[in-house]
Amino acid sequence: MILNLLILFLGVPIGLLIAWLARDELKQGRKWFRIMIILSLLGGLWFWLIGRVYISLTWGFIFIIVLVALAKSQDKKWTKI
Repeated sequence: MILNLLILFLGVPIGLLIAWLARDELKQGRKWFRIMIILSLLGGLWFWLIGRVYISLTWGFIFIIVLVALAKSQDKKWTKI
């Protein structure tokens, strides 16, 4: 269980890395980030309810990455080229 949480929280540095690599595309993707947040929450909840824990952890990983990217898209210093 601890290993699962450790891997899940690795989404934060990976999300920062992806946001740094795609800084120029963060502003245009805000709408899609919000859609992905909703889909990942619904998908994670659905698979957790039917007993597919590892699939729900994958959705949680996606949720964390997209949440970091959405947060960094609001940062003016981060998106400046």
